[in-house]
Amino acid sequence: MIHLPPLIADLALILIAAAITTLIFKKLKQPLVLGYIVAGLLVGQHVSLFPTVSDEANIRVWSEIGVIFLLFSLGLEFSFKKLIKVGGSSSITAIVEVVFMLALGYLIGQLMGWSSMDSIFLGGILSISSTTIIIRAFEELGVKGQQFAGLVFGILVVEDLVAIVLLVLLSTLAVSQQFAGGEMLGSVIKLVFFLIAWFVTGIFFIPTLLRKTKKLMNEETLLVTAIGLCLLMVVLATQAGFSPALGAFIMGSILAETTQAEKIEHLIKPVKELFGAVFFISVGMLIDPAMLVKYAGPVAIITLVTLAGKTISTCTGALLSGQPLKTSVQAGMSLAQIGEFSFIIAQLGLSLKVTSDFLYPVAVAVSAVTTFTTPYMIRLSAPFYEKIAAVLPHRWKTALNRYSAAAQTISVVSDWKQLLRSYFVNMTIYAVVILAITLLSYYYLLPLVTIQINGYNWGRVASAVITLALLMPFLWALAFRNISSKASANIWEQKKYRGPLLLVRLSRVVLAVFLIGFFMDRFFSPSIALMVTLAIVVLIFVLRHRVQTFYTTIEERFFSNFNARDAKVGGINKSVLAPWDAHLAVAEVRPLSPVAGKTLLELALRENFGINIALINRSGQKIYAPDKNERLFPGDVITGIGTDEQLEKFNRFLEPVTADAEPQPLDTDPIALKQFLIGKHSHLSNKTIRELGIRERTRGIVLGVERKGRRILNPASNMYLEEGDIVWIAGSGKKLNAFIKEQQGAN
Repeated sequence: MIHLPPLIADLALILIAAAITTLIFKKLKQPLVLGYIVAGLLVGQHVSLFPTVSDEANIRVWSEIGVIFLLFSLGLEFSFKKLIKVGGSSSITAIVEVVFMLALGYLIGQLMGWSSMDSIFLGGILSISSTTIIIRAFEELGVKGQQFAGLVFGILVVEDLVAIVLLVLLSTLAVSQQFAGGEMLGSVIKLVFFLIAWFVTGIFFIPTLLRKTKKLMNEETLLVTAIGLCLLMVVLATQAGFSPALGAFIMGSILAETTQAEKIEHLIKPVKELFGAVFFISVGMLIDPAMLVKYAGPVAIITLVTLAGKTISTCTGALLSGQPLKTSVQAGMSLAQIGEFSFIIAQLGLSLKVTSDFLYPVAVAVSAVTTFTTPYMIRLSAPFYEKIAAVLPHRWKTALNRYSAAAQTISVVSDWKQLLRSYFVNMTIYAVVILAITLLSYYYLLPLVTIQINGYNWGRVASAVITLALLMPFLWALAFRNISSKASANIWEQKKYRGPLLLVRLSRVVLAVFLIGFFMDRFFSPSIALMVTLAIVVLIFVLRHRVQTFYTTIEERFFSNFNARDAKVGGINKSVLAPWDAHLAVAEVRPLSPVAGKTLLELALRENFGINIALINRSGQKIYAPDKNERLFPGDVITGIGTDEQLEKFNRFLEPVTADAEPQPLDTDPIALKQFLIGKHSHLSNKTIRELGIRERTRGIVLGVERKGRRILNPASNMYLEEGDIVWIAGSGKKLNAFIKEQQGAN
């Protein structure tokens, strides 16, 4: 009898169960994530009505792979450039909301008599909203183009990064079992160091690799390469002491900056959905119904706290950041749920054995309820705002509008602020790069290079020379590169600030000297290191022009890779036009859309919808402020300016007219490829292809003629056909058959 591994039987069971439950949930118009969780509950060890998974350990390994691909996919949608572009409003709102929910979760846990570690992890679970659920709800409700949706997406981007930091901090806290300030700070510094090092290295090498191998890459090899890079970063992150999820997220965010990002995201989607389904099913398998009944009270309390707390904190943060009241209320009610990151945080506590067994199923139950309520919260957000606006005193509304308008006003950054910010960013990045190269050389290059001459290890000298060659462009950039030249020149003109400016410049040189000393101390004794450090400083100054050229090449390559995706697909900043409710929204003209083929004058968009078209992006060609005679074509990506109501009405107008269209008849006359022989007495012999009218009679073309074993491809229309020729024609199937029968009858 053939032996079937338990893993295959278990996978068959959970996937069939998931297929059935998700079909039911799809029919009920509920999120599929809930279907996966229910499927896991039914096949788990706590429910005996259905067959049960025999080897949960294997399923748990697959669920860990699911977490990796979920985070990898999230990183592909993240992009560090998005974080830069989200602006202050999203950052302030996200930080206010996360800090508030962390504190509120801890407080609620303590009030319910839970342990400190359970309360801390509860705060982490409640602080992060679900990107997957919100995006799906926005798509189903058709509100992605509205003003508050842009703010919500920005908040989710910041929350994703905060969640990664939370995973590191909670892991550190779980291991130390106490609030060790120095250890927590060390973990954050270590995280920042590795984030910068991995990101800079990844952006410099990976887009170049994908570009150089583009001609060799088909979909299969690109998918294998992307997954291989993801798992490589997972291994590196784990060896550095971080979670596998962090490594997957970082690699996804690096690949998000490449020109292949959309293609990789498309290819990885089926893999993510398969393993993601296994992850959510494994979440359901850990739910104990008896535990939920026992803790029904805490589930109800935490659910209410989540709905109210996240709504109030997000709304408060948005108002503080200068958003209008309506946008703030809508954003707050949209983010009132927890999801996939909450599962990961709860699973972290469970795997590290620092949280109680009940916390995980309680978190899943709260997530299930808030997932169910999310679409209703989004729908009710606008009516709820109307009720608030109706009871709010007029002077309060006026004050909020003035504050919002003032906050959205562009502020002038002082020269000192601009200079210090540039210095801090550059010094941090170069210091991380220099330290990373030094440590890599010390731990990996030095043990490999062993050259023994007269009892002395000259491999140490060779390793130091190679490392120095790699470090010199970054040491020059750290110490001497001109940063923020305009602001620096403006400050230099004010004589009283020349002293502080010189001190700031000197700080760069001091940091460079310190890093050179750190580098030399790894390879030589302190006395030798001190002498060589001074020599290196002099050498860098003497060779500064050559080193500058080398550095410029490196910098151009980095920024070319970093900006390659924007150069290919373009980008637009969807900012709000305060103090009005108008904002920018992007839409695509699809085939069969009623606007396709018409001019802006014919459409009269301003008169009919109240919107203005600011940009038309046509296959990379950008038409700014198009005139009234500009025509719209399928595939055009248009950027319009208007209020939520105006843009929503316009988006409905853009939809292709297919609902009332007559069904297209099936193609009963497909194109066919046929051949026939010109016989001895055929009337086709000794006539040209044009004279015979083959194109008109068959609605086709003559592709080739085989004559005495010789093949003539794409024959000219003036070619004479001869007896014994085999003629190949592609054309209308019916007409070709009729034509060939006619010739056979004539023969």
